[in-house]
Amino acid sequence: MFFVDTLEFEGLGNRSYLAGGRRAAVVVDPPRDVDQVIALAARRGVRIAYVAETHLHNDYVTGGLELARLTGARYLVPVGARVSFPRTPVADGDVSEVDEYLVLRAMATPGHTPHHTSYVLEEEGNPVAAFTGGSLLIGSVGRPDLVDPRLTEQLARAQHASVHRLAATLDDEVPVLPTHGFGSFCSSSQAEGDASTIGQERAGNDAFTLDVDDFVKRVLTGLENVPAYYTHMGPANAAGPGPVDLTPPEPANAAQIAERLAAGEWVVDLRSRVAFADGHVAGSFNFEGTGKLATYLAWLIPWGKPVTLLGDTPAQIAEAQRELTRVGIDRPAAATGDPAAWVRQGERLAFFPRAGFADLAAAHKRGEDVVVLDVRRDSERANGFIEGSVRIPLHELHGRVGDVPDGTVWVHCAGGMRAAIAASLLDAAGRQVVAIDDSFEAAADAGLSLTRS
Repeated sequence: MFFVDTLEFEGLGNRSYLAGGRRAAVVVDPPRDVDQVIALAARRGVRIAYVAETHLHNDYVTGGLELARLTGARYLVPVGARVSFPRTPVADGDVSEVDEYLVLRAMATPGHTPHHTSYVLEEEGNPVAAFTGGSLLIGSVGRPDLVDPRLTEQLARAQHASVHRLAATLDDEVPVLPTHGFGSFCSSSQAEGDASTIGQERAGNDAFTLDVDDFVKRVLTGLENVPAYYTHMGPANAAGPGPVDLTPPEPANAAQIAERLAAGEWVVDLRSRVAFADGHVAGSFNFEGTGKLATYLAWLIPWGKPVTLLGDTPAQIAEAQRELTRVGIDRPAAATGDPAAWVRQGERLAFFPRAGFADLAAAHKRGEDVVVLDVRRDSERANGFIEGSVRIPLHELHGRVGDVPDGTVWVHCAGGMRAAIAASLLDAAGRQVVAIDDSFEAAADAGLSLTRS
């Protein structure tokens, strides 16, 4: 009897899988922090016989090489992936025996990358699960524009052909188990749901309901901005990532925090946006530990810039440290406890107000001269925006603070998390800011005038 266990990484919008039988298993697209994978296999009482990559990942650093080294597993990497380390190259149709009556069959599914490979788990010759990586996702497909702009349309067409090949090969009841698509920017579009089958995708996924030309057109017109840190992930994975060190970070006191800020380093406060607004170290940035920490911090920070983490508890720091290693941000310094201890004697914590869209409407009625800054992505703003608002997407704001008009800046996003990041960036730059901690759906109800471009 086979099993499939899922490891979910909400911050990156990805999943990894442990699948096997009574004695042995395969790990598909492992995270960099492989200790949890090893622990899961130990609880199952199985040996990790194979580690399989569907492709060279652009959005996170893999733990595949280290996991194979630690466990003695064979490391399966698509034959077309150019890497600098020993591995077992797999080509279309290759079969690996995972356990008795249980095999893993490689299926070439180019599109997300030219070398992308899916894996079909077969029990006694019957397909029982399809690990589709960045090919067929739940309600979507992996984006085709992460390798080379010159290849984007070609890969989009290949993506269409690949998912049709999967559907032609597999029965409708076979579960679809992708790596990307649960909030990942590797997805060509965002879709709801966390479980699906070949049949469900055949009935509702654009890759099946549209012909190839219409599909390609829709995919290419719907692509979001690519997070800046992606450019560093592929090379790191091709070179062969080293092991991670998850021992507690070096502690930082108030004087050291001040020195790091003065040196231009990033001090990142992981506390809630409410706590940060009420009192924080001047010059620090607020990336909530419970939000998409790795995605947005890695996207905004100048690559290689040292980081100091501030948090409520050692556990909060440890979780953030673990998440950041997945995108190659290693060994931060850290401080925890009372924020008042994070500033030197005689210094005070900074703060700024939070508000809702009703408060913004009231400010307009009072005739206050305010700047409304919208930090949502283009696709979100296309569905409606506050009349007269300034648009600077969050991922551009750090380099464009000077483009924000003079005056008190009321900054908003769709729900509050990104607005809090943006407010902290502006506050650190010395601007007067109000963070709108509210759902954008409340803007119209508050009487604010919305428009479309």
